[in-house]
Formats: sequence, C-alpha cells, structure tokens
Amino acid sequence: MTIDLHTHSTASDGTTPPALLPRLAAEAGLTAFALTDHDTFAGLAEASAASDIELVPGVEISCRLDDAEVHLLGYFVDPGHAPLAAELELIRSDRERRAVRMVERCRELGAPITLAQVRTIAGGAPLGRPHVAAALVASGVTADAFTLDWIADGGRADVPKHVLSTVDAIGLVRAAGGAAVLAHPRSVKRRASVSDAQLAALAEAGLAGIETDHPEQPPEVRDRLRAVAADLNLLTTGSSDFHGDRKPVRLGECTTSPEVLAALRSRRS
Repeated sequence: MTIDLHTHSTASDGTTPPALLPRLAAEAGLTAFALTDHDTFAGLAEASAASDIELVPGVEISCRLDDAEVHLLGYFVDPGHAPLAAELELIRSDRERRAVRMVERCRELGAPITLAQVRTIAGGAPLGRPHVAAALVASGVTADAFTLDWIADGGRADVPKHVLSTVDAIGLVRAAGGAAVLAHPRSVKRRASVSDAQLAALAEAGLAGIETDHPEQPPEVRDRLRAVAADLNLLTTGSSDFHGDRKPVRLGECTTSPEVLAALRSRRS
C-alpha cells in the first residue's frame, strides 16, 4: 500500500475540489489517502462518494503551543462530536474576521488588494491567510507573503486569531474517538520548531504520533524526529501536505507505511 496522510481541498485552502482528489490520488499510485482540511470536515462526504481507494477521514486543527502556532492532525474523528464541532466553528468564524482585517492592514501598507479579490481566490471556501497571501502575490506586491514584511506570524499585517492550546486540541480529538498526530513539527519554512521537551509533554497528553517525513523537513530532521518518536513511543507518519497548485509538492511525495496506519487505528480513543 502507498498512503499519504495529509492533503487539502477547496474545502479549506487547497485548489483541488474534494471530488477530484481521489482520482488524482489513484493516478499518483496511492492506495489510501487522508483528507485533512483546515478546521473543517466539509469536503469529506464529497471525497468519500467519489473515492475508489481508501479515504482516511481527517482534519488539521490550528493550535497554540506556548508562544507558537502549530497544527494538529486528527484522524478517524467523529465529525458530529459536538464539542469538537463547536470549537472548529469558532476557529473558522474567527479566521474570516482575521482575513478581513489582514486585507485592511495590507491596504494600509499600500498593497492594492481587495476583499472581493480574496473571496474570489477562496472560491467559496472559508477565508484564510493563504488566500490573502495569494492575493498579495497575484498583485505583484511580493513573491512570498509569509514574511515579517507582510503576513507571517508577527508580521506587519498579521492579525492574532483564536486558537486552541495543543493539549486541549489533543483532548478534543481523543474525545471524538480519534488519534492525534502533530503535523510538520520542524518544518524549515515555519518559525516554530517543536522541541524534544515539548514533544514529550504532548506525548504525555495523549499525542499518538508525529509527522516525520514531510517535504519541508530535510533528511537529518526526519532522522532526529524518528529517534525522539522511538523514545516517546510515538508513531511516525509521512505525508505530502498537498494543496494542489498552491504548493510545489505532489501527492505521495512522502508516505506512511500500512503498519503505521493500522497502529493509528488501534490508538483511537
């Protein structure tokens, strides 16, 4: 089996409709994949109806770990679990407020973007920072909007948002019957790098695994994460973090073994 446990669709900030993802996944040689849109389950039903390969239901939750933002992948959760659904709704509604204010700040800084342009880029999906970034790039303001000059965390046009603590997010995933995996904990493209000590604390809180093989984590980082995971009895996954045309990665660029997927199922609450 060839398994990719981290993909996105137009239900969040990807550019591929949920119904098209299964076909693309099969064409890429995958036998199973997870749809893990940001803070929503909206694309799962459409993807499931169109899928001839195994679809692992998932979600990627924005969290706060100490002073940094991290992302938690929840697998096999019950979308109807009321406390989790309510928290995701709060995150999504606050993301809209944040995106609107970011557009205002960018305009105050001289960027010729509009809210209508950002909504067009989002294509009906909940507004988010990636859509503002795409508008900045499309307007020729910058080649990379995720910098301190623009909308990176702490940037000139950044706006704080509502986020869960990572420990609370792990608890919600587990309460909803799922298994929690920390996404790209040491990505070279993100300001936050999760320390060994922080990983140990999250393991104590019920974390099931960490995403070791990821396009933004070089081989030496992956090796170190595997060693830490072995010490903490955490599973190690591999994923592309596919966003369609929004990121230069291909489906199945990094993969998860069938044994790890089976172990994730067994670690569901």
